[in-house]
Amino acid sequence: MTTPQFLSETMFVDGPSARYAYRRFGVRGGVPLVMALRYRGTMDHWDPAFLQVLAEKRDVIVFDNAGVGRSSGTVPDTVEGMAHGVIEFVEALGLPQVDLLGWSMGGAVTQTVALLRPQLVRRLVVAGSGPGPVPGTPPTPDRVWQVAGKPSNDDEDFLYLFFPETARQAGLESLRRLAESRAEVLPEGVAAQTAAIRAWGKGEGASWERLAELTLPVLVANGAHDVMVHAYATYAMSQRLPDAKIVLYSDAGHGFLFQHPEKFGAEVVAFLS
Repeated sequence: MTTPQFLSETMFVDGPSARYAYRRFGVRGGVPLVMALRYRGTMDHWDPAFLQVLAEKRDVIVFDNAGVGRSSGTVPDTVEGMAHGVIEFVEALGLPQVDLLGWSMGGAVTQTVALLRPQLVRRLVVAGSGPGPVPGTPPTPDRVWQVAGKPSNDDEDFLYLFFPETARQAGLESLRRLAESRAEVLPEGVAAQTAAIRAWGKGEGASWERLAELTLPVLVANGAHDVMVHAYATYAMSQRLPDAKIVLYSDAGHGFLFQHPEKFGAEVVAFLS
């Protein structure tokens, strides 16, 4: 598909600690959907096929958190610090309430936002993420950090991290849709994100023990073959969240939302309606 023109229209808003780069598109009106992205990802790294589905029904905002991509500032080395960046960005836009969608590291960040400022978040989507260490979860393969921690990643790296071998073609199609991505996270920012993820994985600031406090509606989704965040974490969250819907794609991995952009996009739109 051709990259939609709206994905090149970058705007900026100033907060107390950073100048945030963002893009806003879709149907105005109602509660905006703010999206928080993965480790080493910028707003250029959302698959346009997925964004297109959301934009047909929702007011969508993607942005670079502090120190990431086109935004100024410094990348925090804790998930809570990143969550404060989301809050600062939303307040800089003057939005009284938002829906949040967080993928991967962004899912940890958005859970933390909802815990820190419950009145700010109407509905929450947690995609390919978890609540920190969950008892009984199979360990992450050593290869994951070996691949994810490379100075740069090629197609084979992304295919391993995001798509099972059976979905290789769908993965390649998604990567081609992202071929125009330009902005990257600088090495010092990657180091800070790595520290934040590792701390979250050890339980520092994690949400596992506080999931009962997330009384808002939550959609938790993943691919059954996720090598980065085991799908057991998705199921485990359903045992503690008071108001949750769980979706697992049996043929997908960490990049399920890009493998099934139409299906998951429709799922998100219906959940937020």
